[in-house]
Amino acid sequence: MFGISFSELLLVGLVALLVLGPERLPGAARTAGLWIGRLKRSFNAIKQEVERELGADEIRRQLHNEHILQMEQEAKKLMAPLTDLQSQVQDGLNPQSQAQTPPAAPTIAPNSRLNNLPGASTEPAASPETAPTAPAEPTDAPPAPAASQPPASPETPRTP
Repeated sequence: MFGISFSELLLVGLVALLVLGPERLPGAARTAGLWIGRLKRSFNAIKQEVERELGADEIRRQLHNEHILQMEQEAKKLMAPLTDLQSQVQDGLNPQSQAQTPPAAPTIAPNSRLNNLPGASTEPAASPETAPTAPAEPTDAPPAPAASQPPASPETPRTP
């Protein structure tokens, strides 16, 4: 852990033997061992306490986050009807959205009394695509020029 080799330990033991002498060395070694053991135990206890606190903080953080997520989901549930109402109000105020959806064509119920009239037919009327087109009546006024196209000049041909 500290990089102390056997030769260094032997040197420390020899110096301790010379300084303390052979009579007090065994007691000093015992006392040193007790102090080292106490330091290790206290260090391990502090380490475990810090880990528990970090774990407790992490659990508190997770619970807090879950509580915030739950509150956010409840807020979304409460806001959903309000956003729907807001979009309905905006659709009601926005005339373009009404122009996009054409109104439904009115339907006419068949009247049995009308079928008895002369010339009345029970078959449906012809659609505009299949109906014969009548020639347009000529008018005296020339047709108005299109707003998007400039009037044609004699030099340039008019393109549709």
